[in-house]
Amino acid sequence: MLKIDHEICNRCGLCQKTCPFGAVAVAGERLAVDERCTLCGACVNVCPQSALAIERRQASPEELSRYRGVFVWAECETSENTLRPRRVVYELLGRGRALADRLGQALTAVVLGDSRLAGLERLCHQGADRVLTCRHELLARYSTDGFATVLSAVVAKEKPAVLLFGATPNGRDLAPRVAARLRLGLTADCTGLEIDAAGQLVQTRPAFGGNIMASIVTPYTRPQCATVRPNVFAALPADDRRPVVIEEFPVQLAKAAIRTRVVETVEIPCEEAKLEEARVIVAAGRGLGDPAHLEPLRGIARSLGGALAGSRAIVELGWIPHTLQVGQSGTTVGPDLYIAAGISGAIQHVVGMSSARRVIAINTDPEAPIFNLADLGVVGDARAILPRLLELLPAPTCKETR
Repeated sequence: MLKIDHEICNRCGLCQKTCPFGAVAVAGERLAVDERCTLCGACVNVCPQSALAIERRQASPEELSRYRGVFVWAECETSENTLRPRRVVYELLGRGRALADRLGQALTAVVLGDSRLAGLERLCHQGADRVLTCRHELLARYSTDGFATVLSAVVAKEKPAVLLFGATPNGRDLAPRVAARLRLGLTADCTGLEIDAAGQLVQTRPAFGGNIMASIVTPYTRPQCATVRPNVFAALPADDRRPVVIEEFPVQLAKAAIRTRVVETVEIPCEEAKLEEARVIVAAGRGLGDPAHLEPLRGIARSLGGALAGSRAIVELGWIPHTLQVGQSGTTVGPDLYIAAGISGAIQHVVGMSSARRVIAINTDPEAPIFNLADLGVVGDARAILPRLLELLPAPTCKETR
């Protein structure tokens, strides 16, 4: 229930402006809340006096059974002046479809944006039973406050059993905000999602530096929330015969609810852009010995229309920025071709690239674990092999692949 401390409430009206459902209002000398309140937490978050609080208790099995369906936050990105779902959304829909079928419930994609939203039919073609759109001019750009307020309202109203996010920078920011507002459990960076015999979502993720895999359940709250790294699950093939159902969710959002604003946008250089979506990745390890030996790799990456990356070891040495790190504490990738040069194949790195379709490994140690994953293994010095390979390739071009 929503608790109001009338002694410290100064009736500023900010909560009234922020409530997505119009459930809070200043009535005379007191603040009042009616039956439309869904306990989404938007008013609590903006109250400058801390006069509002939500008291939550452990839900009973009967209450938990009222939460149904699998929801996926369909994060969008700007493309030719439109907002379209990112690739990770289709990967989540692929896994979400399997979870929803196991539960015998519906799969819903929730999209937040403004009038530029486009290409939403594809969400249904690739697994969603319906698309729930939240359109508002204040959702044109991602903001923590704005998106958390609206998505919390959607969850509080729709009551899904499972809520999935892509573990993108925005997803990692939004998921814990929504979970905290609604007092939910959240498992980050999942590599496996299953439904057990009791209907619980079993969330699997690496733990203790990748040395074990932990299976986590959330039995006392709903929805069960998880973030999933890009390239962990495969997207379903598009089926144009699937029915397209797009519904509008009414959004009430005030500027007062958003405490930040974008003052500048900086374009990321081509080499560092969208590593998780690159079709070819050339990755370096400490076995190269010196940062000067990165140049042939950079040239090979450009010649193949791919991206340069590396292991945690060379990030810590300062050879490349963290944005180019592949692994458990970096980016998870799933390219068509992954060339690993001077990388031994520690489990922390393998977690981030095991979804690659083809792996070429170059290492001086014939017993290096990376060869266990390689489709082609070359035992030799990468410092001698890579310049020769570069000579055989066409002139490099700076091209970003999607």
